[in-house]
Amino acid sequence: MEKIIEENKQGTSLVKEQKEGNAKKLFIESYGCQMNFSDSEIVASILANEGYNTTQNLEEADLVLVNTCSIRDKAEQTVRKRLEQYNAVKKINPSMKVGVLGCMAERLKDKFLEEEKIVDMVVGPDAYKDIPNLLKEVEEGRDAINVILSKEETYGDVQPVRLSSNGVSAFVSITRGCDNMCTFCVVPFTRGRERSRDPQSIVEEIQDLWNRGFKEITLLGQNVDSYLWYGGGLKKDFDKASEIQKATAVDFAQLLDQCASQFPKMRFRFSTSNPQDMHVEVIEVMAKHHNICKYIHLPVQSGSTRILKEMNRQHTREEYMALVDKIYELIPDISLSQDMIAGFPTETEEDHQDTLSLMEHIRYDFGFMFAYSERPGTLAARKMEDDVPEEVKKRRLNEIIDLQQRIALERTQRFVGQTVEVLVEKDSKRSDKHWSGRNSQNTVVVFPKEEYKPGDFVMVKISDCTTATLIGEAIGYSEKMQ
Repeated sequence: MEKIIEENKQGTSLVKEQKEGNAKKLFIESYGCQMNFSDSEIVASILANEGYNTTQNLEEADLVLVNTCSIRDKAEQTVRKRLEQYNAVKKINPSMKVGVLGCMAERLKDKFLEEEKIVDMVVGPDAYKDIPNLLKEVEEGRDAINVILSKEETYGDVQPVRLSSNGVSAFVSITRGCDNMCTFCVVPFTRGRERSRDPQSIVEEIQDLWNRGFKEITLLGQNVDSYLWYGGGLKKDFDKASEIQKATAVDFAQLLDQCASQFPKMRFRFSTSNPQDMHVEVIEVMAKHHNICKYIHLPVQSGSTRILKEMNRQHTREEYMALVDKIYELIPDISLSQDMIAGFPTETEEDHQDTLSLMEHIRYDFGFMFAYSERPGTLAARKMEDDVPEEVKKRRLNEIIDLQQRIALERTQRFVGQTVEVLVEKDSKRSDKHWSGRNSQNTVVVFPKEEYKPGDFVMVKISDCTTATLIGEAIGYSEKMQ
């Protein structure tokens, strides 16, 4: 659940520039969080060297891959329905091969080959470099599977293609896996233990993106604040490192500071943060640099200390609120967003009221809110009864959503009358005469195009707003970022 899942991007088929000489066609679709979409870019890069160009035409594909998510049952059911549609195409084009990638592949493993007869290949998140070998197995008439989780793999040596990019913003993965055994979450079982990527490879990837005209980077990981590079290896083994390794280790605050300092004209974001691992040094680095966006996605899941303990979250309600108070003290104009679960096992009405009161205190700008659904393989599924009735879950979820929408409108209204810096990204959804971009706080801003273009940093005077969108007029280019 520690992931932002953008519903409007689910099932996007991705396409990149065609590599001359490649004759085979790859159709790749992604579901789930930003990490899955980033992984699809890695897979496409690996397969480009194997003779595959991407296509958005399913019917002409030689290889169809679906990158899957296990965070919610809805995501898995969507993938199963999509596989049925692939099957209809495969009847017309029987030579087409189908593979399942990612978290759902890791969770179900060889069951996928048994349950979904259409599937030829099952590949876990740490086995993408093995896809060329698995394809050879498939071509020789054998089912192929590799779901081995790695202690080292970070794909730091793979330069991802930018499949669905607007040419302005891009994701750069800095960690893989997660060590936080939250009882509701399947990620540690589908993506393995936490390990960090060599900072030099991160900087080199950012430099390449800068050279190609990108203006904003999101540093990405299941838990970015836990980033720790000491020469390679698992985060949990850091205590076994040599004294030299410990003395020269790079943590997230240092990495963020290095990136912002080395690329002062590029804007930086990061996701996702875990409250137990966010230290004051990260907040101080954010406050220090103009080009680090004033926005943190800080999942809390519940406002009840008792429920947080049941979830195996390593913080209390009071510790979370103290952290947020410190963030507001150092960065008063920051925006925060949350993940929230309604109806976790044993949740009482008092626990639910604790969540609502925490939201009132924190004043989140955005939220990602769900009713609890039991995920097979998680600690909660194995040890806890899903005992909150569905109608109670839905009512509590609606109360959380209603409160968030009210607070979000109040938070968005604070920008009316202000002038904000906006990175132009794309056409507005509602008008091709307007640009759409985001300010530092991650709020969407819409304004007339005039002479501006995607990739420009523009100062926009805000005159109006909706719950989640600011409306204004450009008054000139940003001097700070030009």
